[in-house]
Amino acid sequence: MPFAGLGLHILLALFCAVHVVRTGQQLYWLFILFAFPLLGSLVYFLAVYLPNSRLERGAIKAVSAAAKALDPGKEVRIARANFDETPTAQNQMRLAAALLEAGEPQEAATLYEGALKGPFASDPDLRFGAARAFVECQRYQEALGHLEELRRTRPDYRPDGVSLLIARSYAGTSRSAQAREEFERAVEKFGTFEARAEYAIWALAIGDAATAARLQTEIDKITSRWNAMNRQLNDDAFRRLKAAQALASRRA
Repeated sequence: MPFAGLGLHILLALFCAVHVVRTGQQLYWLFILFAFPLLGSLVYFLAVYLPNSRLERGAIKAVSAAAKALDPGKEVRIARANFDETPTAQNQMRLAAALLEAGEPQEAATLYEGALKGPFASDPDLRFGAARAFVECQRYQEALGHLEELRRTRPDYRPDGVSLLIARSYAGTSRSAQAREEFERAVEKFGTFEARAEYAIWALAIGDAATAARLQTEIDKITSRWNAMNRQLNDDAFRRLKAAQALASRRA
């Protein structure tokens, strides 16, 4: 029995070590993992692996959606008050993120620009947030710079979200072939509703009815199993997809 436990500890450490090497983490993690197999693996899982996983992001998204439904402007009010009182880089980023979620990308982009000039310029959360704001403001080329740097230096960081923003940025800069390739990659690799919805929105915009219809069939299969919470979490993409479909119908 002790040997089985020891073997499990080593396997867990090996799993984490592979993640360290594949995602370009600091190599001191390898020492920690094998010097303290169980404790080191637990710390690595909580500090590095879990924060970048889709599981944690889904839980955070669900909590945020519930809070937003109860009091839509609460997070912006709190974040703005904190930033006004203590204008640190962290509070600036929190306010920018809150504004972006509240549908205020212009002000969010301005705040992100300021934060990018500070000591956290290479922080992946900051780069990703700035890229999201720039895409929403149609500043696609600026977004691409941050997204390509994220993909190069932190390939483990939100790869599904990075891929979709890159695809939308290619589309916004009229690189249709690259946009299609990136959308296809996102759908094939991640298989999410969001990937299919964004691809369908773009396909409808360029008049590719066949691709949009294929994606809609896949979307219908996914959403047929959804509950009310799933629909609420994806409400923005749903509304944008419906708007794209309505526009395509008027053009037809």
